[in-house]
Amino acid sequence: MTTVLAFLLTLGVLIVVHEWGHYRVARAFGVKVLRFSVGFGRVIWRRQKSADDTEFVVSALPLGGYVRMLDEREGAVAPRELSQAFNRKPLHARAAIVAAGPAANLILAVLLYAAAHWIGIDEPKAVLSAPTTGSLADRAGLRAGDWVQAWSADGAQWSDVRSLPDLRWRVTQAALQGEPLHLLASNGAAQGVRSLKLALDEVAGSDVDAALMQRIGLGAPYSEPRLGEVKTGGPAAAAGLRAGDLVLAVNGQPIADAQSLRERIRASAERTMAWRVQRDGRTIELELRPRSTIDGEQRVGRIDAFVGQAPEMVTVRHGAIDGLLQGAERTWEVSALTVRMLGRMLIGEASLKNLSGPITIADYAGQSVERGLAYYLGFLALVSVSLGVLNLLPLPMLDGGHLMYYLFEGLTGRPVSEWWLKWLQRGGALIMLLLMTLALSNDVARLLGLH
Repeated sequence: MTTVLAFLLTLGVLIVVHEWGHYRVARAFGVKVLRFSVGFGRVIWRRQKSADDTEFVVSALPLGGYVRMLDEREGAVAPRELSQAFNRKPLHARAAIVAAGPAANLILAVLLYAAAHWIGIDEPKAVLSAPTTGSLADRAGLRAGDWVQAWSADGAQWSDVRSLPDLRWRVTQAALQGEPLHLLASNGAAQGVRSLKLALDEVAGSDVDAALMQRIGLGAPYSEPRLGEVKTGGPAAAAGLRAGDLVLAVNGQPIADAQSLRERIRASAERTMAWRVQRDGRTIELELRPRSTIDGEQRVGRIDAFVGQAPEMVTVRHGAIDGLLQGAERTWEVSALTVRMLGRMLIGEASLKNLSGPITIADYAGQSVERGLAYYLGFLALVSVSLGVLNLLPLPMLDGGHLMYYLFEGLTGRPVSEWWLKWLQRGGALIMLLLMTLALSNDVARLLGLH
């Protein structure tokens, strides 16, 4: 129920803000707005002060909305109202009205990101678990327990890394740009700060997807390989393991962190493992045989015990002005990242699996609500940016397509012909249908664990 309500709230806020942008600018230019609708299809709620005012409605299908304006191309207009018709307005006014919807979403994103920064978000500290052997992170020299404190694009000008999500964001941007990323890291087990170079220029554009961090070698945040709750009757309990045991080695190989231990367990289904653990200052040797279970299409080991401790957290919070500036910066960065990703998908350099639809949005909305207000505001800002950018794409049926019509009109001095409009609209409808089908199929694939 939380997921459904969060999804409906997300859509409702973003649709209302988008259409409100169109509505307010239309009214500012003297255009009469006939209907302001949230959703499509059958009207389930309606309000109108008088027959001459705007009709506000909520419709049954909440996957969009529209603002219907007085326009001679859509019906007869009384002579006394011709000055209020959209098509009678000058080119700059029509373009401003169309652009106002996406602009409202981008402005909303700035404010939402700023609010999240003002409230403060608890995020894992940028202390890394052991990178996968042979990965970019491993070759760069990153090790379990490394705390990444700063990043740089050129190795000269450095910026602080505020948290692990902040580091992942910088890594994703550098990978998309095909540029290396310089890092400053320190480790409690070693003195001093080390300068490292993550060779992200070696990452292919098609590899920039949801599994990017795993391929680079930046997995879960560092967690000590200490056991939590041990389930009665499970393999861990049968071997004599207890909550609080610190795992030092498995089969003679040192264990660096909880992630490494979990990987060893998963790869050892029905195979006996020799464990060395530390308990109350004593070192204990014991044998453990993980039970076998199916995870997706793989057979993996389980010991029925919680492996690892909660990672160290930091609160990322900014003041009033700095939070607003950070909101504007993040909105710009996410917008640019969205455009680059769409461009790479268009030319085949990035996977189409990155497209998401309503199921994924609903799932993430529910998760963010459960994590707190600041997380939900950040998620809402991300979707608002995506909606604003996508609506500016030069596709018929989208705001960007209409802006392209007005650009043509401005350059040639004449509007796009009715014949071209008809066929462009049909082509745009087909493209939108294909995109929606692809996004929904990706949603279903993720739900089934196929992506």
